Amino acid sequence: MEYESVKADYDAPWKEALTLYFEPFLSFFFPEIHSQIDWSQPYQSLDKELLELGRDSDTGTQFPDKLFEVKLITGTILWILIHVEVQSQSVIDFPKRIYRYNYRAFDQYDKPVVSLAILGDEQPSWRPTEYVYTLDGYELKLKFPTVKLLDYQTRWEELESEQNPFALMVMAHLKTQVTNRKMDERKQWKWILIRSLFERGYRREEVENLFRFIDRMMSLPKQLEQQLRIQLIEYREERQMPFISPMEELIREEAMEQGLEQGIQRGLEQGTLQNQRENILELLEVRFGEVPQSVVEAVNRLEEISTLKQLLRQTISVGSIAEFEQLLNPRTDS
Repeated sequence: MEYESVKADYDAPWKEALTLYFEPFLSFFFPEIHSQIDWSQPYQSLDKELLELGRDSDTGTQFPDKLFEVKLITGTILWILIHVEVQSQSVIDFPKRIYRYNYRAFDQYDKPVVSLAILGDEQPSWRPTEYVYTLDGYELKLKFPTVKLLDYQTRWEELESEQNPFALMVMAHLKTQVTNRKMDERKQWKWILIRSLFERGYRREEVENLFRFIDRMMSLPKQLEQQLRIQLIEYREERQMPFISPMEELIREEAMEQGLEQGIQRGLEQGTLQNQRENILELLEVRFGEVPQSVVEAVNRLEEISTLKQLLRQTISVGSIAEFEQLLNPRTDS
């Protein structure tokens, strides 16, 4: 079954992640700068000052994403401007924009300012690192460190073993991009990344935050979102994980907004046979395409809710239709 593509939301998750995890952000992407900061001293997010920098600007809504004030180990106060560039239409003027906000911050507040850029676009060759203007011996230059997220495509194993929250942010970003027109594939990757939250040993608060970032970025059509919610609730029930109840509440609120709460409640908690059968067959169709009629008939003959719930869990990880039929045969034979 083909699903209509849903536009991804990159900006909001990145900005929220920067706000909550600024120190891990620098540690992950810019370790040299991170090592120069005295982290025993509190830092602050300068949201009001950031808005002032954009006032009366001719750059429209293309402001820097975050502005922070830190103290270096030398005792110097430093401001850090962070730009996260996802779209490609700003390629031409991006270095000028970084320079403009850098000198605006310095001129308006008389603080040393460092500009950093995360390039989340899909153009491998676009790697701006400086803004330069020259004329007859005159030269104006601003060099700024950048990170290209596409470079992490060849470092996937490193991302999988990394505890830093931004490893998961990069994974979600890259898999959202490559599944732009493959919603069923995006749903599978979204499930893999959400499930990994529980396998990395994160604290409860981090699990909830990262779940929210991934969930907002990797947008899905309603039907696939319903299937994912079912998988997640089943996963929680199977592993007896009551500690994610705030996350489950978020799931149920979103499901209610989509008009799905009644179906999930009936299918998973009260348990009607028909809903469980449909969940199994729909998941098989999403994963493997057309389901043989013999399999459809065999599933529809199952009459025990406990059997159907167990089979639904196995459907999530089964490798093929043939493997599913092997699981199915003992149940239908009896």
